[in-house]
Amino acid sequence: MSPQPQAAVGAPLSRVDGRLKVTGQAKYAADHELDGVVHAVVVDSSVGLGRITGLDTRAAEAQPGVLKVIHHRNAPTLPYGRNPGSLNLPGERLRVFQDDRVRFHGQPVAVVVATTLEAAQHAASLVEVDYDTERPATDLADAPAAGAPVTYARGDAEAALREAPVQLEMTYRPARNHHNAMELHATVAHWDGDRLTLWDKTQWVQSPRDELAANFGIPAQSIRVISPFVGGAFGNAARAWPHITVAALTARETGRPVKLVLTRRQLYFGVGYRPSYEYRVRLGSDRGGRLTAMTHDLRAETSRYETFAERGVLSPGRMLYTTPNVAQTYRTVPLDVNTPTPMRGPGYSSAAFPIESAMDELAHELGIDPIELRRRNEPENDQASGRPFSTRRLRECYTVGAREFGWHRRDPRPRSTRDGDWLIGTGMATAVYDTLRAPGQARVRLDADGTALVESSTSDMGPGTYTSMTQVAADALGLAVRHVTFRLGDTDLPTAPLHGGSLTMASVGSTVQDGCDKLRQQAIELAVGDEDSPLYGADAADIVVRGGRLHLGNNPARGETYRRLLTRNRREYLEAMGSWTPGQSRSSMYAYGAVFAEVGVDARLGLVRVRRMLGVFDAGRIISPKLADSQAIGAMVGGIGAALLEHTVTDHRDGRIVNANLADYLVPVNADVRDLKAIYVDGRDDEADPLGVKGLGEVVLVGVAPAIANAVFHATGRRVRDLPITAEALL
Repeated sequence: MSPQPQAAVGAPLSRVDGRLKVTGQAKYAADHELDGVVHAVVVDSSVGLGRITGLDTRAAEAQPGVLKVIHHRNAPTLPYGRNPGSLNLPGERLRVFQDDRVRFHGQPVAVVVATTLEAAQHAASLVEVDYDTERPATDLADAPAAGAPVTYARGDAEAALREAPVQLEMTYRPARNHHNAMELHATVAHWDGDRLTLWDKTQWVQSPRDELAANFGIPAQSIRVISPFVGGAFGNAARAWPHITVAALTARETGRPVKLVLTRRQLYFGVGYRPSYEYRVRLGSDRGGRLTAMTHDLRAETSRYETFAERGVLSPGRMLYTTPNVAQTYRTVPLDVNTPTPMRGPGYSSAAFPIESAMDELAHELGIDPIELRRRNEPENDQASGRPFSTRRLRECYTVGAREFGWHRRDPRPRSTRDGDWLIGTGMATAVYDTLRAPGQARVRLDADGTALVESSTSDMGPGTYTSMTQVAADALGLAVRHVTFRLGDTDLPTAPLHGGSLTMASVGSTVQDGCDKLRQQAIELAVGDEDSPLYGADAADIVVRGGRLHLGNNPARGETYRRLLTRNRREYLEAMGSWTPGQSRSSMYAYGAVFAEVGVDARLGLVRVRRMLGVFDAGRIISPKLADSQAIGAMVGGIGAALLEHTVTDHRDGRIVNANLADYLVPVNADVRDLKAIYVDGRDDEADPLGVKGLGEVVLVGVAPAIANAVFHATGRRVRDLPITAEALL
């Protein structure tokens, strides 16, 4: 079949849902109002470890408007059946109100339901809980690891290190980070007999559906989850957290629709976070900077009741640079905390700060330019798997980035450049993230009026799924963007994979492409078989569609519109189901990037300011440049936070998070964000998926923090191996 003319894909379109968002018409989870809805407020544990010995709810229950206070002494026993499909982890997930044990500070110990939010909040403050307490273990530095570590080895790293002319050993400690999306986690639950409808903040509508089905012992088909808009998530809305079960339980127990919204404070222990790490690196090289050995020893926090091991954290150390001898050990350290979860760039960003800082330390030790050092260690294939790379344009990222950033003007000596009181430094780092793909489905309908509806149960937490899928569908159907509507976020729609891991464009986009291709072919076959059509008897392979009109590719005058074709054939619509399942790849597939940063450090105060930043990315085909820029610039902002501002402060006496608010847990604001720019090298990856994309949303964060850290060293001559980099560390 002749390729369809392209119009929308690659164009810098504004978001199709943008007007709804800026005018307040987009409905997020907490915006859904049902008749008779009541409000639930969770009562959190005020101790970090122990047992509940007393509960006094009388004052709370006496308040006007209070319907019920539920806790472990009066809650029904829930089956909590096995559920392998909702990102649950090894161990035993938290079972709300099922026993008297307290596992971490902030654990739900009761919930108050009242007719107004204010009544529920006030009554929750009146619930008195007594505990038999123990001192929790919450400090990664002081706690032992548990269980067998995850290991990897090739060659003989210890022997190669002993023989290496150059040897370095460093330990890096990135702090715990929290997602802090704009939208609070919220759930509205409504039972109609034995059927449950949930309006929820989620990145995967199947996740809360399957979790609640298991927890309540009911069929998944009896639960509908709706989530048309998500106000940011970055990974913490992927799995189903305990508050979702609390909302469904209170709705069933009261017989009323229930709205439950976590407070900003509760987000620090009610949902997951990026865990803190202790990451020891030893590397060996020859005098020319070619790596001969590298070891990676990791310790990372997890909860005691579940084991969270970050996917991908060992991958960069295995495949990013040519290293014949590698040894890795990854240990999880159980603590009395709530369970961590993936956060943007999971695993790869946790590894990037140690590895890319270590490469910068080696470059300084040898007097080699940091880009040149990385070029000398560029592999020809994936040394971990032995497979060739599907595409790897990292050298091009280095070249373009160095040219556009003005790297040649850099004096390599630390503390060599000043601007008044400010020490100026530049640094760079490599980014990598694997290309994930998953099977899915999409339903496509073309109506007789020439408009199309495309549906999939995927989500949109901010990258612009509504827009990018509309672009793909518009081109595949030969329609203007304004004539295509994309629907998502509902378990009643065709199945889609998790919206995360940068897999949505490749996975859902390919299903949309398949469905639209099938439907367009239906229309073409209808036309060539219709004696009244101008295209009757034509070769279907010669027909293209553009602007809603089918015509011969070499004779545009011979054709007709979708509308005319369907109306004449008395067809109200055409419909097709698209699907796509990734095949077994013969290649190693990753997205890459080179991130450059310039910082200023106040020589007297130690304050760090990012002056400019550039990211150059090899992410395959770019479907929407405007959306890509939004993702890349947003990731750079997040990386600034990780590098300079964000960290969780825990009082280890009782496990309380001291800075569980946006006044004390600092995230970047406009004053922290200056000149940010992203460039995308040309090139698609047709082995990855039919669209040729490789995933963008994660790789754009991965190299940001180490690039800033390396720039701080260049500015000051002081190497800080803990994140965030504080003024105290530089004074």
